[in-house]
Amino acid sequence: MNFLTDEKLLIVGAAGMIGSNMAQTAIMMGLTPNICLYDPYAKGLEGVAEELLQCGFDGLNLTFTDDIEKAFTGAKYIVSSGGAPRKAGMTREDLLAGNCKIAEDFGKNVKQYCPDVKQIVVIFNPADITGLVTLLYSGVKPGCVTTLAGLDSTRLRNELAKYFKISPDKVENARTYGGHGEQMAVFASTVTVDGKPLTELIENGTLPKEEWEALKVRVIQGGKNIIDLRGRSSFQSPAYLSIEMIAAAMGGKPFKWPAGVYVNDDKFHNIMMAMETTITKDGATFRRVEGNAQEQAELEESYKHLCTLRDEVIALGIMPPIEKWGEYNPYLVEKTV
Repeated sequence: MNFLTDEKLLIVGAAGMIGSNMAQTAIMMGLTPNICLYDPYAKGLEGVAEELLQCGFDGLNLTFTDDIEKAFTGAKYIVSSGGAPRKAGMTREDLLAGNCKIAEDFGKNVKQYCPDVKQIVVIFNPADITGLVTLLYSGVKPGCVTTLAGLDSTRLRNELAKYFKISPDKVENARTYGGHGEQMAVFASTVTVDGKPLTELIENGTLPKEEWEALKVRVIQGGKNIIDLRGRSSFQSPAYLSIEMIAAAMGGKPFKWPAGVYVNDDKFHNIMMAMETTITKDGATFRRVEGNAQEQAELEESYKHLCTLRDEVIALGIMPPIEKWGEYNPYLVEKTV
C-alpha cells in the first residue's frame, strides 16, 4: 500500500466507537503505516487492536498502549475523541466542565511528549472549547489545532437532499459556521441546489421560509436525532470526517468542509470557531466568512455563545484569564475590542 507519510499518527480514545472507527478509516485510507492507539481502558483497547490486526492489512505497524508517555512520544499527528460521550437528553454544552479538564490534560501531554506535533484534530464535545483548551496548554501554533465542525455542514447537505429528493451530490457548498453546538449559524447564501441558489428557492417559495427554519433546526439537532435513532451518539460520521481532516494535513486531498480554528482578528477574539478553512502540511488557515445580514447576525450570536462558554471555563479555573494565555502558549496574544 502507498501511504501519505510514514510519520506516527496517534488515535486518542481508541477503545471507543469513534476512536476505533477513526483507526480503521485511517488504515483503509492509507494515511500512514505507523498508527498508535491510546486509551486508559486497556482491555477494550487491546480488543480494538486485535480486531484491526485480524483484518489482515498489509504493511501496517499498529501499536497500542495505555501508557501516556509511550503513546504521545514521537507523535506527529493526533486525532482525539478522548472525552465523555454525549448521551440522550444532553447537549454538547452539557459536557463542558469534565471534557475541558480532559482537554487540559491532553494539551499538557502534547507539550511534554510531542511538542513538535504537526496537526491535532479535536472532536470531543463541546469541540470548539475543548479545542481551545487543548491549544492553550499544548503550546503549539494556532494552525496546528483544528476541531470537527464539518459534520454540521454535511448534515445540512443531507437534509436539503432529502427535502428536495435529489442526490446529495447536487447540493453544493452547504455551510454552517460559528459554534459546533446549539447556536451554530446555518447559511443559505452559500448553497446551490441542483445548480440553483438556495436563497432564490426560499424567496420564491419552493422551499417555504417556515420549512427552511424547521430544516435548520433539524441540522442543529442532527446529533440528537442520531441518539434518538440509534440509542448512542454519532460515531461513523465524526470518525470519517476527522480522518479526512488529518489526511489533508498529511498532504492528502483537500478537506472541503469548514473546520474549527483559532480566530483572533478585528471581529472575533480569542476563540475557536468554525470558519472556511484550508488544511495543509503547513497547518490550518481561514478566511473571513461573508453572508447576508441575517446570517452575519446569527454568526455573531454564535460567537457570543462560544465566548460565554469560554468564560465559564475560565471561571471554573480550567483556563486562566485571557490576558495570561501568553504565559502558557506564546502564540496566543490577547486581542481585545
